[in-house]
Amino acid sequence: MSELLPAWDDAAAVDRARALFTATFDGEPDGVWAAPGRVNLIGEHTDYNGGLCLPIALPHRTVVALRARTDGLVRLVSAQEDGLRELRLADVGPAGTPDAVEGWPAYVVGVAWALEREGLLDGGGFDVAVDSCVPYGAGLSSSAALECAVAVALDDVAAAGLAADDAGRARLAAACVRAENEVAGAPTGGMDQAAALRCAPGQALLLDCRDGATEQVPFDLAAVGLELLVIDTRAEHQLADGQYAARRTSCEDAARRLGVGTLREVTDLDAALAALDDAEQRRRVRHVVTEIARVEEFVATLRSGELRGDLLRAAAALVDASHTSLRDDYEVSAPELDVAVEAARAAGAHGARMTGGGFGGSAIALVDAGTAPAVAEAVRAAFAERGFTEPAFLLAVPSAPASRLA
Repeated sequence: MSELLPAWDDAAAVDRARALFTATFDGEPDGVWAAPGRVNLIGEHTDYNGGLCLPIALPHRTVVALRARTDGLVRLVSAQEDGLRELRLADVGPAGTPDAVEGWPAYVVGVAWALEREGLLDGGGFDVAVDSCVPYGAGLSSSAALECAVAVALDDVAAAGLAADDAGRARLAAACVRAENEVAGAPTGGMDQAAALRCAPGQALLLDCRDGATEQVPFDLAAVGLELLVIDTRAEHQLADGQYAARRTSCEDAARRLGVGTLREVTDLDAALAALDDAEQRRRVRHVVTEIARVEEFVATLRSGELRGDLLRAAAALVDASHTSLRDDYEVSAPELDVAVEAARAAGAHGARMTGGGFGGSAIALVDAGTAPAVAEAVRAAFAERGFTEPAFLLAVPSAPASRLA
């Protein structure tokens, strides 16, 4: 049977981050904070189109031990990366400029840069040690987990108080999005940061990306004898390589041609498709509009009663249809994702789809409780048969948002 990647409990997470901090820097950190990765149940590539999505926070988190400084210097170390990095906040510039920050530190100092520009931070600098059990490159928002862990840490040490309520967390999420877009150079929407900061245990987060409004939707699979298996295909997920940006640009161009602000405003899909003369653009629009509708139907299904019988079949059909649309119309799947989905379904999954931005990363499968290891083994065997890198697996349980641990 294939093993499932465990999440760290609070004590283990604190010990790991604090040990790395004290081994690297003199003295103790001011505290330890953590933020979760996420999986999106349904609603992919809808966020930057003003649409709806439905993520949950993972129990797997990125942890930071941080200590404030007063000299504008930032020193960074990560258990997942080599070496100690140092830079000055005053020298940080947007991606594509001479002052651009290379690599993973951009996601850390980018948050401080964005908070400073929002008038929420004084640019004093900090020492930070990072550790994480959110798999890298898996499409599970490891970058947003890092950003949001740093955001709540900086908010806390500055006594800004934004993490104390949802409105403040929405402001922190917006700063993290700005950091990723402008400093890290990845043109993502806002779903990942909202999930890391605004999700709740036992709930899925219905996020309206048009105005940032959220609703908590109960999502207790264990109560109905189900589990959500996450399949990390190990086909590296990369959002800053141009493919993601090309999809976003295509959607924005289509919206302009259709005379709407975002594709969320398309109410007559057939008329919209008839008005577009580019076949590829029509496929992109069809995915976005139908995917937003699938989110609405999925949430309505969850609210109709327990996921059993016809309701379970309806939810599974929406999950399956989402993958087909992402594969055929949005063209962001990959051979590994398709094989993972097909093998999971063949092994008894009720529904399966890729999750995240695509071009690699992870898939999710809705399975009966206790069958996740067997489904994982079937996927592993299918990968081995095709010569793919061996996948990894974890269980997604709706978990807590970013917070202070110690």
